[in-house]
Amino acid sequence: MLKAFRAVVLGALASLGAGRGVAAETVDLALVLGADVSRSVDAGEFQLQREGYAKALTDPRVLAAIRSGENGAIALCYFEWAGIGEQQLVIDWTVIRTANDAAAIAAKLLDTPRSYWGRTAIGDAVEFAMRRLDKVKGQAPRQVIDLSGDGTNTNGRFPSVVRDEAVAAGITINALVILSPVPIPMFPEHTHPPGGLENYFKNYVIGGRGAFTLQVEGFASFAQAIVQKLVIEISGVEPGPAFAAALPAAD
Repeated sequence: MLKAFRAVVLGALASLGAGRGVAAETVDLALVLGADVSRSVDAGEFQLQREGYAKALTDPRVLAAIRSGENGAIALCYFEWAGIGEQQLVIDWTVIRTANDAAAIAAKLLDTPRSYWGRTAIGDAVEFAMRRLDKVKGQAPRQVIDLSGDGTNTNGRFPSVVRDEAVAAGITINALVILSPVPIPMFPEHTHPPGGLENYFKNYVIGGRGAFTLQVEGFASFAQAIVQKLVIEISGVEPGPAFAAALPAAD
């Protein structure tokens, strides 16, 4: 199904263009998506992650959430991150208002090479996302950083320090925690820290109003988890215990 989706979206790229920049347009949400491409993410997982983001951004439930806002639009940028100094902007700030806007972003995601294979600098990724949000200050009442990750911080600034700076600036940080079935042999604590990876992200990464994590069992179910997460973030509804279960199933 994902191969067919990829073909359709790539075929639409030429006719849809590259999306619309934010300019001075007012939107309901400024959302930075930060995707983990550190060395623990293998080539197959990377592909599932990219396709998952592309599929989720064009999902009817996500588009309905966007249309439900006061301005009917969000501003989005997407970057990939690994170790210190390894943050690559893949999609600069672009307004999503229509299905065509979302499809243009999805097409670029599917057609851009992987950025890095480095270590895991979560704090530096948050800092990079904060700098991106500086570009759209005053154009969105809500600012959210959304990180995916499959391991703990291994270098760079410690995540909780940067997290506190972001929260003080009125930014919310959410996380999609990707569980690996088997620990990395040489560094098992990276993907399986004491207390579990989701607790690590809850304690040291997320923060701000309504901050939350979603946990996903590997990259195969990534797209569905991203849909759930985006609907929560775009709608501005704080997730309760039954929120994800109440979402309609994908077609």
